[in-house]
Amino acid sequence: MSHPRSIRLGVNVDHVATLRNARGGARPDPVRAALAAIEAGADGITAHLREDRRHIRDDDMARLKAEIPKPLNFEMAATPDMLRISLATKPHAVCLVPERREELTTEGGLDVVGQHNALAPFIAKLNDAGIRVSLFISADERQIEMAAKLRAPVIEIHTGAWCDAVMDGHQEKAAAEWRRIVAGAAVAKSAGLEVHAGHGLDYATAETIAALPEIAELNIGYFMIGEALFVGIGETVRTMRAAMDRGRAALRARTA
Repeated sequence: MSHPRSIRLGVNVDHVATLRNARGGARPDPVRAALAAIEAGADGITAHLREDRRHIRDDDMARLKAEIPKPLNFEMAATPDMLRISLATKPHAVCLVPERREELTTEGGLDVVGQHNALAPFIAKLNDAGIRVSLFISADERQIEMAAKLRAPVIEIHTGAWCDAVMDGHQEKAAAEWRRIVAGAAVAKSAGLEVHAGHGLDYATAETIAALPEIAELNIGYFMIGEALFVGIGETVRTMRAAMDRGRAALRARTA
């Protein structure tokens, strides 16, 4: 378990598989990328096995579980097929996400309020198997409270709207989204949930959110794989880790 004031970095290797699948074959290998990220300081690896297998494939998940020396976070939709695969793979954690085949990337958080009846037995089966369940949700108080009622020990706050507003220079929207994240993280922590965050994060936004005391882990993929094309995955992980550490240092300075 991390020190309460430290913060973990999970690296998502989906888009190494996207590049591989553009030509078929076996290269570049997402497992090799995962091992390089871990060697550079990543605390875990995230991979999303989509129903259409557009990037990560079943064999990738099996190899990641078998070959990486750090926790595997298995992102997936709450479907019977994915439940079967996750129970067979036995990752450290499963993060349940919404999924639509026509989307380019995950849009918004999982509606655990509207889907609680379907999610309850799903989460119970994962809990019973000793797999830590995380729910990828928006920083909405009703969604967070339902996550706690469903006995999911972890939530991952969807940071996409905030990151997009920051990148687009929409200061008022960015400030409003940031307030939602701050409030949501506090509600989740008070409900006894472990709080993670992810989607759209880059060096600057990761440094900012790392200064929130409730955040235990950031999961970052697309930005880091893009940066790795230019400087390598090791350098990208080290630079991201340094940005997160600066955010945590700011928190320590603020609370000292």
